[in-house]
Amino acid sequence: MLNVTIMSTIKIMFKGQAESVILPGDTGVFEVMSYHKRMMSRLLRGSIDVDGKEFPIARGIAKVDQNHLLAVVEEE
Repeated sequence: MLNVTIMSTIKIMFKGQAESVILPGDTGVFEVMSYHKRMMSRLLRGSIDVDGKEFPIARGIAKVDQNHLLAVVEEE
């Protein structure tokens, strides 16, 4: 399982574990799963899908490191 935190400037939108997270990256939509390679990406308008649950965003940034995904976003 991947540890996931999605937060805006005012609240934590999601904190927990997930099998898969699909994000709207600046070079296209991409998926992050357990033990994904370390990376950082800008996020564009769209939605973050955490195991089928969607979180609409205006933009943000995502960082994957040591089986943890942190996304700091601006809510739609």
